[in-house]
Amino acid sequence: MKPAFAPSDRYTQLVSETRRHFLGRSSLGIGAAALASLLGRDLTADDHPPLPNFAARAKRVIWLMQTGGPTHLDLFDYKPNMFSLHGQNIPESVRAGVRLSTMTGSYKEYPVLAPLRPFQQDRKSGLWMSDLLPHTRAISDQICLINSMNTEAVNHAPAVTFFLTGSQLPGRPTMGAWTTYGLGSSTQDLPSYVVMLSRDRENSCGQLFYDYYWGSGFIPGKYQGVKFRSEGDPVLFLSDPPGLSRRMKKDLIDDIAQLDREHEDTVGDPEIATRISQYEMAYRMQTSVPELTDLSKEPQHILDLYGPDVLRPGSFARNCLLARRLAERGVQFIQLMHAGWDQHNNIPTQLEVQCRDTDQPSAGLVRDLEQRGLLEDTLVIWGGEFGRTPFGQGDINNPKAHGRDHHGAAFSLWIAGGGVKKGYQHGKTDEYAYNIIEDKVHVHDFQATVLHLLGIDHERLTYRYQGRRFRLTDVQGNLVRAILS
Repeated sequence: MKPAFAPSDRYTQLVSETRRHFLGRSSLGIGAAALASLLGRDLTADDHPPLPNFAARAKRVIWLMQTGGPTHLDLFDYKPNMFSLHGQNIPESVRAGVRLSTMTGSYKEYPVLAPLRPFQQDRKSGLWMSDLLPHTRAISDQICLINSMNTEAVNHAPAVTFFLTGSQLPGRPTMGAWTTYGLGSSTQDLPSYVVMLSRDRENSCGQLFYDYYWGSGFIPGKYQGVKFRSEGDPVLFLSDPPGLSRRMKKDLIDDIAQLDREHEDTVGDPEIATRISQYEMAYRMQTSVPELTDLSKEPQHILDLYGPDVLRPGSFARNCLLARRLAERGVQFIQLMHAGWDQHNNIPTQLEVQCRDTDQPSAGLVRDLEQRGLLEDTLVIWGGEFGRTPFGQGDINNPKAHGRDHHGAAFSLWIAGGGVKKGYQHGKTDEYAYNIIEDKVHVHDFQATVLHLLGIDHERLTYRYQGRRFRLTDVQGNLVRAILS
């Protein structure tokens, strides 16, 4: 006997649909609204004015990030009187209003710790640098030395995050992500944004490297940095598994991409497009990355530029050479992060180690780029998240057990190439290298200037998220015109 009521196929389909299916299918109605709410942004948030906004002076950035806080007083900010002031207390009138970390904020006395090594003046540029940096001093006619950097952060992770993302709190896009989002990619076979990590062999005073240091925050994930490992395959799963040919892998990737596109059409999730692009990039990198990391054809005189550590996997020197090779191949933002500058109680020994590891490779990179005609449109940045205190931490009379605390009120970094002045010093600190007295450069000012050199107006590159338009420089930042060539 037939049932009195036989539901149609369409009825069966409708009653069997789940709430998730309904919201997913309603891509132009409830589903779109729900998705936008969940993502916290507009579905069209990645629209921005055509970039670059004006002619760029730099096509790419190589950021040699020295995490831990290199000591400006010992390396770049020459204060000859500080040698004779060793052991004398820095006056309260100088220290007033400057935020310190909890390690030294309650000190009763703040004795001057004199620079550890003598300084020499380069005859061509006139810039003064420590004897700990002979190779950097030798290229000082190519660099712009900023001795008036300033930040509010006094602890490592917030300070690094601030420099890279414009906020002390994690969750925002890094400068590399903003750059690739704004300018697009200039290479098909490598990521536009690559990150490499290193540290001193002694592992004496390093910091943790968090993934959000190269993350894309709330903009699509395809703009995040790709971290190259120092051991094994530079990128995980780069090698084909046994029994799977390149042709078979390509067919598999194409089939997955087709399924992903169909799913993207249904739910509108932008991270599906990220997944598709990552699969395709990974396939192309199977050829490009092994060629990139093969240093066997580099001539000896080039290897010598970077120093004796250049062939050691994971060394800063090797990463500097790889940075040049990445720049040659069209990678736009290359971020090298080197740990070990956090010298609270071992500065007499560890500062020399850090300078040994980084001085020659950094200078060698600049020389190598220059002789290849790449320095002209490559911006090289060398510096940390803050400086270190002019007063000593610990027993300043014990050469094996003292150091310097974090200092954000004034510190140094240098930049080269990419449209900045050569052999030029910008900014000035007081006689103790404690406060800035001329041409202060805030972190947001520096970020605005880097974007300007890339042809981007920092106020126009924005992304709408949670009801407002965010930018790298937040609501601050002024172009530092005095350092432009």
